[in-house]
Amino acid sequence: MMKNEKISLSSLLPFIEEAFERGATFKIPITGTSMNPLFYEKRDFVFIKKPEFPLEVGDIPLYRRLNGQFVLHRIVGKDDYGYILCGDNQFILEYGITDKNIIGVVCEMNINGKLIGVNEPEYLKHKEKYIKNVSIRYPLRRLRYNLSRLIK
Repeated sequence: MMKNEKISLSSLLPFIEEAFERGATFKIPITGTSMNPLFYEKRDFVFIKKPEFPLEVGDIPLYRRLNGQFVLHRIVGKDDYGYILCGDNQFILEYGITDKNIIGVVCEMNINGKLIGVNEPEYLKHKEKYIKNVSIRYPLRRLRYNLSRLIK
């Protein structure tokens, strides 16, 4: 394999499941910007573990959408149809994700070279902030966008 060649998560699923069966975690690099400012692509990675259901608001599961896409977003709520998820850098809520979609859940993260557990105070503070402000993200972004247009 070439040095910069990417491996798809779907090809890694058997290895992830094997790690979970052995009680181990699996390390995944961050791709994309949906979880900024917590995680940054090419800098951070997370350790996922076998999920213990039901998951809680604030957990960050790795899940697979119906279209096959793998996503790492935060649970911001629950309803009769499953979990409600949203990336920390997004404002559109995703509904209907169930336990069947969940592959693993973040248990530890390496952020800018620092290992942080999901129960550490600095992470808990961030988690609380992003759960609380999910309902005002869209209006704030529209306001910021409109103000920037006025300034120009």
